[in-house]
Amino acid sequence: MKKFKCECGHTNPEGTILCEACGKPIEGNQHIEGNDKKQLLNMRYDGSARRSQTYNKSIVDKIWSFFSSVKVGVWLIVITLVASAIGSIFPQEMYIPVDAPNRNPDVFYEERYGIFGLIYYQLGFHNLYSSWWYMILIGLIGVSLVIASLDRFVPLFKALRNQKAKRHVNFLTRQRLFSKTESASAEELNTIKENLKKQRYKVRDEDGFLLAEKGRFSRWGPYVNHIGLIIILLAAILRSTPFFYTNEYVWVREGEQLVIPGTDGEYYIENKNFTLETYDENDERFRDAISLEGEAVPSNYQTDAVIYQAVDNPLPGAEPELNQLTVGSIRMNHPLKFDGYSVYQSGYQANEFDQMSFKVHRVDDPDEEALGTFTVDLADPEPVYELDNGFKVELRNYYPDYFLQEDGTPASETNYSRNPAFVMFVYPPDSEEPEVSFLGIGKNIDASGENEYNVGITDFKMRDASGLTVRKDYSLPFFGLGAAIFMIGVIQGMYWQHRRIWISPKDGGVLLAAHTNKNWYGVKKDIEKAISGTSINNVTDQEELNEKNNGTGGLS
Repeated sequence: MKKFKCECGHTNPEGTILCEACGKPIEGNQHIEGNDKKQLLNMRYDGSARRSQTYNKSIVDKIWSFFSSVKVGVWLIVITLVASAIGSIFPQEMYIPVDAPNRNPDVFYEERYGIFGLIYYQLGFHNLYSSWWYMILIGLIGVSLVIASLDRFVPLFKALRNQKAKRHVNFLTRQRLFSKTESASAEELNTIKENLKKQRYKVRDEDGFLLAEKGRFSRWGPYVNHIGLIIILLAAILRSTPFFYTNEYVWVREGEQLVIPGTDGEYYIENKNFTLETYDENDERFRDAISLEGEAVPSNYQTDAVIYQAVDNPLPGAEPELNQLTVGSIRMNHPLKFDGYSVYQSGYQANEFDQMSFKVHRVDDPDEEALGTFTVDLADPEPVYELDNGFKVELRNYYPDYFLQEDGTPASETNYSRNPAFVMFVYPPDSEEPEVSFLGIGKNIDASGENEYNVGITDFKMRDASGLTVRKDYSLPFFGLGAAIFMIGVIQGMYWQHRRIWISPKDGGVLLAAHTNKNWYGVKKDIEKAISGTSINNVTDQEELNEKNNGTGGLS
């Protein structure tokens, strides 16, 4: 970067408006007086040179200048907020109801929400918060925060570090708060110095020139805010990685042992027992709720579970060796925790069919003597059942939660065996022509009306199923840290002010000037206390004076 030397001897980088040492106005910020109007200095960033305002030649300069703009940062935030709002119109893919007839997103959104759901899915809003373009938006906001902060923080830090007590006359006379005293004694200056120290000002004395300063740390509040926001954005990006965040839903039936999703096969869960407790129907507190819903109100539902950990990675198809890790009960708002994971009780399905037993008998047999029997595991039905007496039953269609569509065709409302129905092909011994039967709860339909054999239900077993949410979130501490740092920055910049008072001897008198980033009334009161008991003139607010005399104010 090109540099130039001020008449005070300090070398400033190109683009500096006010000399970092003496404050002399440079480049287009010259002294203007006339018609009772005095142009005040632009003290933003103390007139220091900003890279984005100085260089715009190379591609790096253009990128830096683009992202250092506050407008660009605001627009990136607005676009992200609008996208986030659109993403909340319909549930995200991970929140598609587990009992939905078809959880495939390319079908679910159109079936449930019509043309708007289809557009929502095709535009990719169904999986918004982990999509590549949303992550790019988050990253761009972070880049904008970093560049905008560095573009302003570094030159401001250098300017405040290099400032001297002895300031150029133009710098002092063009401050918003200014006064001139024709004569002042050394004792009066010493009194002012002591009074400022009593008000917790840090006073620097350079050959009789005084700089009283306090609250400089408040200037860094916005940049502390940015650090907090950057940490929050990093946490949001990290949350999209499986290592930092896992949120999976799994159904586990009583007596069933399953690998826990999202753990790469390392952990397993076994549902030992499911318990459902309801409030007493005679309890007046819940009588209205019971009457409205038509059923009892659950007071507790919990899963007694065992968590296992795989000892090693088995060969494909081989059963892993499991070690019991922990045992406990999972209840609402009381998760079972292990190795950074939390398992929450999120739902249940009571009285779900587990197994059904059937028999084959002759249609014209009044005693319905079984010619063969077989049992169907409804969680994992086999396609064909070979019976001992030569019969073969093919399970052609299975509807776990049967209902009849408007066009008269059967379908399943969910994938859970709440109301199972079957289309069975029965092959008699030594015959390749099947007899077709439709069988369900309270239904036994002969498709052709000419069947010689019939299939009937003889027994069934039922069990409960637990809906469990498995969650791991290592990003929360980062969100908490970022939020805490952000609030520190808010407090730092809101409740303190950077106040500076310059006192410069001149021709036997004194020039007194002051500047603050906010609360001008407060710094005026500090000056009144400091000059109390002396003949030093109190400061005048030159911005108010300009407005009074000319109807307009200068820069502040």
